[in-house]
Amino acid sequence: MAMVTVFRASISRSLPYCFPNLLSSSSNRNSAPKKNKLLCYAASSHTKTIRSEMSFCVGTHMIPHPKKVERGGEDSFFVSDYNGGVIAVADGVSGWAERNVDPSLFPQELMANASCLVGDEEVSYDPQILIRKAHAATSAVGSATVIVAMLEANGKLKIANVGDCGLRVIRGDQVFFSTSPQEHYFDCPYQLSSEIAGQTYLDAVVSRVEVMEGDTVVMGSDGLFDNVFDHEIVSTVVGHSDVAEAAKALANLASIHSMNSEFESPYSLEARSKGFDVPFWKKILGMKLTGKTYKDGLFFLNATSDQVLCLAGGKLDDITVIVGQVVKSQHISLLDEDQTVEAHTEQENKLES
Repeated sequence: MAMVTVFRASISRSLPYCFPNLLSSSSNRNSAPKKNKLLCYAASSHTKTIRSEMSFCVGTHMIPHPKKVERGGEDSFFVSDYNGGVIAVADGVSGWAERNVDPSLFPQELMANASCLVGDEEVSYDPQILIRKAHAATSAVGSATVIVAMLEANGKLKIANVGDCGLRVIRGDQVFFSTSPQEHYFDCPYQLSSEIAGQTYLDAVVSRVEVMEGDTVVMGSDGLFDNVFDHEIVSTVVGHSDVAEAAKALANLASIHSMNSEFESPYSLEARSKGFDVPFWKKILGMKLTGKTYKDGLFFLNATSDQVLCLAGGKLDDITVIVGQVVKSQHISLLDEDQTVEAHTEQENKLES
């Protein structure tokens, strides 16, 4: 049975998960992974087989919107050690609060359903089909953006994304791959919904990337990517060898930027590039632009109606960060007639040293 963990944010927290294929996932997630021996039972002839397999070592961190700390925010995510590892984030659309609907319920149920379906035969380790089945099984009212990434043991990373949650693959000191957000218009992303008018799994952008040992995958809700530039993500990841610490550092950086009214954030730069700008007289007075909250049928901004569109500074939001480092483990089988050989993985030898 694969280890699956589903989370909503209630407090700022950071959790590591290391699950190479031959290493156990400790019940105490804050402890180092324990060594685990592979028992290779004898065949009738002498053989030597070496098979390398890729998997994730994952760290996570969540920081709710400052006004939503008591309720735990509206993001949800899960990680699983199924196959090479599965990671996913869903970001609830807070406009539903204006209809007296808890925006956190839809993404929470969506992620819970997805976590239960990762090994489903019909899903067949396809993130787009996983989104379809999880969405169909979700009965809560609301909507959410969502991204799912599945790592195969051969190093193929399969990604399906609906909306503006994002993913970066970092190789060395540069971004090797990046997803792109889907929007109806500025700050109104594609989203899975309980209503017919929403998007479906067919609207997902599907990507496949060949990853290597040492690559780092950074996944997050828009609270990360609206407030942190790619070059900051790279420098933060490079500066932290521990995935849990890297996730925590990225979330904290996004939180700091989100509350800095002087910071030229990715969000504010995109707003101006879409034609929104601060009037000249307000620039002189050092004032921000305030505008209407945009609505279009069932699609809402992440902001509620009492908030304003700010064209300077960061964007207050729930922040979810998942950092996954690609690691390699090796199955080594030395088989001789009527013999049983204990084989250690390369990763275990590193742990022993």
